[in-house]
Amino acid sequence: MKCGVVLFPSKFVQDKANEYRKRFDPAYTLISPHVTIRSGFELNEDQLPNVIAQLHEVAKQIEPFDLEINKVSSFAPVNNVIYFKVTPVEALKELHLKMHTGAFPETKEYAFVPHITIGQKLQDAEFSDILGQLSMIQFSYKEVVDSFKLVYQLENGAWEVYETFKLGAKK
Repeated sequence: MKCGVVLFPSKFVQDKANEYRKRFDPAYTLISPHVTIRSGFELNEDQLPNVIAQLHEVAKQIEPFDLEINKVSSFAPVNNVIYFKVTPVEALKELHLKMHTGAFPETKEYAFVPHITIGQKLQDAEFSDILGQLSMIQFSYKEVVDSFKLVYQLENGAWEVYETFKLGAKK
């Protein structure tokens, strides 16, 4: 099965992201707005218990932390993705790092740039226009993150939550 590890922000932030995603993101219906901590990886059923055990250990080691969004940015010129930029605080970077050790394959496709996608697969002219417009709007959200999710992909391409992991030693 194809799995991933994500943080889901509050409903407020998800609603703000979805205002743009419903127009500019063809994956809008496949997964709620999120910060990818570990991008999609293949997992056999027999590997699942080890991965879940590791995720529980990781969750105990990292305390809840602030998720800060301060602006809109993009991955141009590499690809036409527009996103809410998430400040890469130490706890977030540590969480990402721990998702590439132990039971997880260590390979990384991209450098870790925490973000919430709000537009993708846009044509060049449309991308430039939308990014220009959104760059003029002030985005500033801050909230506490206290969990992350193991998600898996269904046959139709949609992602579902498999399990939730609470951050911090206190359960």
